[in-house]
Amino acid sequence: MNIGKRIKERRKELGLTQVKLSEMVGMAQQSLQRVESGAAKSTRKINELAEALQCTPEFLQFGVGEVDNATRGPDLKNKLPLISWVQAGAWSDIQEVSVLEADHFLCPVNCSDKSFVLRVQGVSMEPKFFDGDLIFVDPEAECLHGSYVVARLDDENQATFKQLIIEGGQKFLKAANPNWPEQLIPINGNCTLVGRVVFTGKSL
Repeated sequence: MNIGKRIKERRKELGLTQVKLSEMVGMAQQSLQRVESGAAKSTRKINELAEALQCTPEFLQFGVGEVDNATRGPDLKNKLPLISWVQAGAWSDIQEVSVLEADHFLCPVNCSDKSFVLRVQGVSMEPKFFDGDLIFVDPEAECLHGSYVVARLDDENQATFKQLIIEGGQKFLKAANPNWPEQLIPINGNCTLVGRVVFTGKSL
C-alpha cells in the first residue's frame, strides 16, 4: 500500500471527505486527489495530513506501526477558518466564501462544520472583548437572550458583533461598552443573526 492509499483509507475511517480534509490541512482538493490516486508520489503537507488523520507521518509514508499505537495529534475536525467581517455577512451562502487560503484555528469546544473565526475590530464590545481578540462563531448554535452574536444588518455590507437582548418579545443588539454611542439596535426584520459566539481567545 502506498502513501496515497493510506491517506485515503485513514480519511474514510475518520469519516472525512476530500473537501473537508483539504480544508483542514490547507491544500487544494485537486492536490489531495492526486496524492490519493497515486498521480503524485509525495506531498509537502505530510505533517499536516498526519495531524489531521490522527497518526504519525511515518505511518502515512511507510506504513510503520499501527494507527492505534501512533502518537495522535489534536483533533482538527474543529479547525476553523479566519474570515473577514464582509465574508461573515455572506456566510449564509457558504459557497460564496473561499476558505482554502485562510488561516485556521482550533476550537476547543464542540461546534458545527459551518463554524468560523473572526478577529474583533474596534472597542464597542469592551471590556468583555478587546480589539484583536478571536471569536469562534457557530451558525448552527441557538441564539438566546444574553448570547453574544454576529449579525448582518440589511443596510450594511459586513457583519457586526453584539449581545442579543430579548425583552417583552422585542429583540435588540447591545454594545458591551457603556460609552458606545449606539447602545441598542432594535431588530425589526432588518437583521439576520449569522451565528452565536461559542468561544473566544487571543492570537499572540
